[in-house]
Amino acid sequence: MFPDDYDQNPSSYIYDLLRSAGKHSHYLLLIKLLFFSKYLIKLDFFVLSKQKHKMKKKLISSGAKWEDIVGYSRAVKIGNQIEVAGTTAIENDEIVGPGDAYLQTKFIIQKIEKALTEAGAGLKDVIRTRIYVTDISQWEEIGKAHGEFFRNIKPASTMVEVKGLVSPDMLVEIEATAIIVE
Repeated sequence: MFPDDYDQNPSSYIYDLLRSAGKHSHYLLLIKLLFFSKYLIKLDFFVLSKQKHKMKKKLISSGAKWEDIVGYSRAVKIGNQIEVAGTTAIENDEIVGPGDAYLQTKFIIQKIEKALTEAGAGLKDVIRTRIYVTDISQWEEIGKAHGEFFRNIKPASTMVEVKGLVSPDMLVEIEATAIIVE
């Protein structure tokens, strides 16, 4: 009555069936299983889950003209997770701190913090940062600025040298992931 693969281990069949039923948890499911192995086992499972949380998607904009041109948001919040897009040190079409990786990094993290605040989170909720730099030899200055904000938070972080960013005056771009833990 059940697939041959599960003949020796009916409990794994039950587990797999329940796991697949969980994917459809917005329905009332009645599962009756009859297993024929050495014994006849009858199990009734009632999965009542109309309480499934509907996650809403919230788009956060910084107002940059590029968001509409390119088609992206500064940040996107779904449920308790927030993804902040690659953020650079630009304000009102002007590069902040040209030639100064430390200043650009500080400005970028403040910009990320503003997006997180709008999403109902803060830097304390950041679990991951990705730092793209055009000159890895400036890692200490960039790391120093990052540490001023994240020294006690300690998110997972990566710093990678890239060939270039949108403008040659942009030295740093940072992405962040935050999860609001209740």
